[in-house]
Amino acid sequence: METHLPEALSAYLRDSRVALAIASAEDDNPLLFVNQAFCTLTGYDADDVLGRNCRMLQRQATNEEARARLREFLAQPRQANVRTPIVNFRKDGTPFVNLLYMSRLRGTDGTVRFMFASQFDVSRSQPDLLADYDEQLAATLGRLAPIAGDAGIVVEGTLLAIANTAATVAQAKIMLDDLNRADHE
Repeated sequence: METHLPEALSAYLRDSRVALAIASAEDDNPLLFVNQAFCTLTGYDADDVLGRNCRMLQRQATNEEARARLREFLAQPRQANVRTPIVNFRKDGTPFVNLLYMSRLRGTDGTVRFMFASQFDVSRSQPDLLADYDEQLAATLGRLAPIAGDAGIVVEGTLLAIANTAATVAQAKIMLDDLNRADHE
């Protein structure tokens, strides 16, 4: 399993304000890197999550549709990326709806070297905050590509189509409401 991220790539990811994670492309996709924004969002320290699959954030949530989309992405090597809302839990047990974006990072030889993921809490967000996140993520991907390229890594796919902001926020609120209702039954 490759665990070494090129230093320029690590530095860029570390300094991003967007919650980012890098996982191995092998085995069960254990996390190799999370930045401070990820730790702030989830409440977990890097030591809590490194070496574990990010699905640990789902706890008891069913996430059937999101899981199906993620399984499809992982099973389809030609699918460039996936973006889906998914119920996650912070370390303290507080649920939130994570707008998860994932793509593959390939070596110049075409081999998938890493999985790249970005997270954003849309559960209590306003559409303008999500639009700001979309802009930040698009900028992150735009700046990531040449840095990764210098390290011999190709960022697969780009964020060409941003999901309808209002619909994404509405879907997140429904998911959180369903989760809260299930907790009180």
